Amino acid sequence: MSTINQAYAKAIEILFACTKKQGFYASGLPGGYEATWARDSMITSLGASLVGDKFKKPFKNSLDLLTANQTERGLIPNCVGSYNTERQSDVTFNSIDAPQWYILGHYVYARAYRDHGLIAAHKDNIDRALSWLLYQDPNEDKLIVQQPTMDWMDAFPHKYGRVLHTQALEYAVLRATGNNELAAHIKSIVNGEIQKYLSLWDARLGYYRPWIWKDHDGDRETEDWFDCLANLLAIITGLATDKIAKSILRYIEKNKIDRPYPCKTIWPPLKKGDPGWHTYFEKCDARRPLEYSNAGIWPMIGAFYVVALVKMKKFKKAGQELERLAEGNLKKLITRDFCEGYEFNEWLHGKSGEPKGEPYQAWSAGTYIYAYECVKRKKVIFF
Repeated sequence: MSTINQAYAKAIEILFACTKKQGFYASGLPGGYEATWARDSMITSLGASLVGDKFKKPFKNSLDLLTANQTERGLIPNCVGSYNTERQSDVTFNSIDAPQWYILGHYVYARAYRDHGLIAAHKDNIDRALSWLLYQDPNEDKLIVQQPTMDWMDAFPHKYGRVLHTQALEYAVLRATGNNELAAHIKSIVNGEIQKYLSLWDARLGYYRPWIWKDHDGDRETEDWFDCLANLLAIITGLATDKIAKSILRYIEKNKIDRPYPCKTIWPPLKKGDPGWHTYFEKCDARRPLEYSNAGIWPMIGAFYVVALVKMKKFKKAGQELERLAEGNLKKLITRDFCEGYEFNEWLHGKSGEPKGEPYQAWSAGTYIYAYECVKRKKVIFF
């Protein structure tokens, strides 16, 4: 069996381990992320929904659980479950991308299973989630604004204001829900075609800035490190033009962000003393360069890299990177707590490729299947 197919079979095994009564847990082993996250479960379902009907029930259960815990104003919870005894609640919020992935999840479910029953059943909930998102626009410029640590990079680094990751997902949400005029308007702003002071595209850098906020007489609140997932989502969703997309992919290859396995979270890594450094970073898992979200390798991002290559019709390159991704996912994490190795880890060291984080990670497995199917079909599925 080839490495690619071996990883595919293992990914399915891991998804079964992550399947619980409530829906998809973020990790399939005891002591891991034993709860249902909005983003994790929906990202996982991109691939899980492509394996026949095997995972239709946990996909539906995840959506039902999130729906049941929606707030009156429409916000979808970030996480449901008592995975951490330090938390005072089984339901946590403070997430900008949870309602985005929740909405997208419904449309993925409908397309994958040719079943619009959940969209019909949850219509009011979807509408309220969309409404909540549209209200996150304090400047009335059509771009969603967020506070720090409100997306998947919830501890490091800081991103606030108009954040690329959020704009890419919102573009996909608006397209999925038929709000094409507003989606096109946001695309024009982000790419600097109109209202250039709000643009996230930077031709000098060759990629999108991770975030921007206010300009204080030329002293602008922004940073210029490369946010890999956000830039890849911009390509996959169609927010990026072909010219911009090609520039982003060149930057990744030139700077070896896809090595030793695809792909590092950011580039370059941040260190103490950098302008974007905050004191609390020293207390989080990303305090060391090339670890965790500080330029560590996340196979979930690597899968989106493969899909972005498919989007740009770089099919040969996509196949090669899929094989590298399979190799990274199959690397075994062995610790004192386990007597055997476990694969599909949360992240790997950015230089050595050594497995780190939680093994049996749902979105590492789910996105691998998603990338596998996109390469096989030579098209980007769902977007």
